[in-house]
Amino acid sequence: MLAETGYAGFTIEQVARRAGAGKPTIYRWWSGKPALLVEIYARQPFDMSETNTGSLENDLAAALRKLLGFWRDTPAGEALTALLVEAQQDPAALETLRAFLVERSFPVAELFARAARRGELVADFDAATGLDLVNGYVWARLLTRRLDDEAANLAAAARLIARGCLRA
Repeated sequence: MLAETGYAGFTIEQVARRAGAGKPTIYRWWSGKPALLVEIYARQPFDMSETNTGSLENDLAAALRKLLGFWRDTPAGEALTALLVEAQQDPAALETLRAFLVERSFPVAELFARAARRGELVADFDAATGLDLVNGYVWARLLTRRLDDEAANLAAAARLIARGCLRA
């Protein structure tokens, strides 16, 4: 339904109607629209295999390709976009988003952890800031519907992000 009607048409009332259920039934399972959006996202299988290339730059490029493709090819992209929009207006949605991001940041955080184990990262590297850099790039792509980026553009972005994190 989110793909059909977009964020504006995605309401608990519409979900209940489509499911042939009452709103109380929906609320019994999900506390509200943000929780339902997280559920939609979380149910999409996401595979970050084949992102261990031996260097942070190449790992990031592979991860960017997989993540943007995931958002483009599954309902996850619409769900996350809707949650990001909702979080700008609703403090409860913002809390839901923040909790979700802590839980879902592991695959990208693992790229930085591997780079650290390989000795690639600067001594004062901050993983949270590295994640923010990646998230900023991919969310800009998601929110402006630029999910079909060419491999060369993703490689350039990965190079710029990685070079700020690498030892000289």
